[in-house]
Amino acid sequence: MTELRFRTDLYAVEAIEQTVAVYEAYATIEREHGEEVDILRVTAPVGVDEEILAAEIANYVLGATVDRDAGKVASS
Repeated sequence: MTELRFRTDLYAVEAIEQTVAVYEAYATIEREHGEEVDILRVTAPVGVDEEILAAEIANYVLGATVDRDAGKVASS
């Protein structure tokens, strides 16, 4: 199990939710939502490199947050 922590003042909660929805088909993901931090506990299936999968998940959260924030700037 690999634990990923996302500060809610830096990462969009919607981006975290979107990422979980996309990746739950590829891993077991437990989410703990806190006021300041969202925690994802990722367990990869047998034969899948959990460290790489967790890095992909973290990258997806970042990209989804950037895309969401870019939309805010573009519509301003």
